[in-house]
Amino acid sequence: MAAADRLYTRRRVTNAVAVLLACITALFGLFFLGWILWTLVAKGVSGINPDLFTRMTPPPMEEGGLANAFFGSMVMCLMAIAIGTPLGVAAGTWLAEYGNARKAGTVVRFVNDILLSAPSIVLGLFVYTLYVMQTGGNFSAFAGALALAFIVLPVVVRTTDEMLRLVPVQMREAALSLGIPQWKVTVQVLYRSASAGIVTGVLLSLARISGETAPLLFTAFGNQYWNANIFQPMASVPVVMYQFAGSPYESWQVLAWAGALVLTVFVLLVSLAARALLLRNKISHD
Repeated sequence: MAAADRLYTRRRVTNAVAVLLACITALFGLFFLGWILWTLVAKGVSGINPDLFTRMTPPPMEEGGLANAFFGSMVMCLMAIAIGTPLGVAAGTWLAEYGNARKAGTVVRFVNDILLSAPSIVLGLFVYTLYVMQTGGNFSAFAGALALAFIVLPVVVRTTDEMLRLVPVQMREAALSLGIPQWKVTVQVLYRSASAGIVTGVLLSLARISGETAPLLFTAFGNQYWNANIFQPMASVPVVMYQFAGSPYESWQVLAWAGALVLTVFVLLVSLAARALLLRNKISHD
């Protein structure tokens, strides 16, 4: 009994120490996260005004806003989602439904994992070499959307693959036993069951690409003026933040902090929407 008591006491002490260290680590991380958010709000809230959303990026020493940058970010993000989502859903469907029994499926998952963890600047350089240089060095919003689509693609592939594999096999067998073609089973049964998870993956990829700067420096480049032509350089909020934050002009720095605050709030709202969608789907299944 004495040996058992000592073992029990040692395990309790070890558990208490592990919990204490975990709590200290969590508080350490939350402290710096709170510090960053407080700095962002304190410096960015002064730049939040109607001009921020209605005026163009200004020359040095003048007042202005980020209307063209917000428009450019919206256009490029939507184009990236439109390009990456169908390809990602199709690839994820092939992996879940046909790739499990083939070696090619393992290879595709491995390559997708590499693409998922690849630095965004590498993807930007890839699109720069593949598209921008081949078009005579023509920076454009379309090139920026291509670079962002390469970031969207692996996220949607992984999410679609995982969500479809979670659908019970009995649902597939029941639908096929009724004589329904495979493609109808996928579209009308599997996609409906996994729709919440797939949409969540799309929203998370949108939240990720909305703050990417490095790929756009090599593709969309930037534009001080309003531009709706996707085959010409176009402004974006992350690039403008990068340029204005390091400038010596206070008006530009205020705009950079304000843009960062708006971007952070947008990412927060998209993330909350994704979490709410998953929670709603979980409750409906329970």
